[in-house]
Amino acid sequence: MPLNPFNALLGLFSHDVAIDLGTANTLVMVKGRGIVIDEPSVVAIDRVNKKILAIGSEAKRMVGRTPADIVAVRPLRDGVISDFSVTEKMLHYFIRSVHDQFSFGLPRPRVCIGIPSGVTEVEKRAVHDAALNAGARGAFLIEEPMAAAIGAGLPVMDPGGCMIVDVGGGTTEVAVISMGGIVVATSIRTAGDEMDQDIISYARQVHNMLIGERTAEEVKMEAGSAYPQDHELNIELRGRDLATGLPKSVEVSSVEIRDALAGSINAIVDSVRQTIEITPPELVADIMSTGIILAGGGALVRGLDRRLAQDTRFPVYVAEEPLTCVVRGAAEVLEEAAILEKLQARLNTRKVPR
Repeated sequence: MPLNPFNALLGLFSHDVAIDLGTANTLVMVKGRGIVIDEPSVVAIDRVNKKILAIGSEAKRMVGRTPADIVAVRPLRDGVISDFSVTEKMLHYFIRSVHDQFSFGLPRPRVCIGIPSGVTEVEKRAVHDAALNAGARGAFLIEEPMAAAIGAGLPVMDPGGCMIVDVGGGTTEVAVISMGGIVVATSIRTAGDEMDQDIISYARQVHNMLIGERTAEEVKMEAGSAYPQDHELNIELRGRDLATGLPKSVEVSSVEIRDALAGSINAIVDSVRQTIEITPPELVADIMSTGIILAGGGALVRGLDRRLAQDTRFPVYVAEEPLTCVVRGAAEVLEEAAILEKLQARLNTRKVPR
């Protein structure tokens, strides 16, 4: 069914919005303006009256530091909505802030949102309805690996095959794409968050100390790696001694952190290998020429491309600006009606009434 021409006409006068609704971060891109929001997917709530106190960066600063009556929550877990009402309020905040800033007096925007390829129909509907309730004129969903491939500049509409590995905060999406569709896809709930938990577990088991999620994430970004590095680092790990309850500081090397991350890295590598095993041989031949493209925040883990290349024997490349591939791809889809129609037909997403 073709897109409504009336809505297409309205799109000329409104600022359409692309959203990468990530487990860790939400990125918002506006047509003609670029990326205008890049904030953590965190909401601070008053337990007593359920009032939203802060959203995004301000809320993340509260994580682990709030009094008993205030809780900082992440409404998305493993790439899907775990708290619908809070997610709706967060989307409403982002969409309204963009619309009020750039589209005063103009029609409400159309919104394209990236979702994991492994979500259920109920989870798709939850994201779709949250966007509509947040004030969007029209809501469209695009699978994150497809959006990441488009954002990375891969020729997704060509008959040749290309492979994308999107390592996000809650999920890792592996997909082989050809002729505008996903031929083979694997989605596992092992990604950046799981790596943070690996570091927390390592600190507890090896050094008998407790560290928080923010500290674990900082350690991962500073010293995390998936392949031996030319110059290994030593960093200071600070937390609370589980035996005495007093502050504790130990020096750890990037080799130790790599060992701590081994479980999650192995799971990601295995998911890529399993996807290759079920890929049609003609497309495997294409991928041997084009290589595997890494996107998402996890692509920034040092040596992940070299580790994948070693284990799969395919050339592996990190996309340009891997953190923004999904939102840039979603924005590009809104500009291409033919691609949008094909993706909506595949997802079987109901159209939004005028």
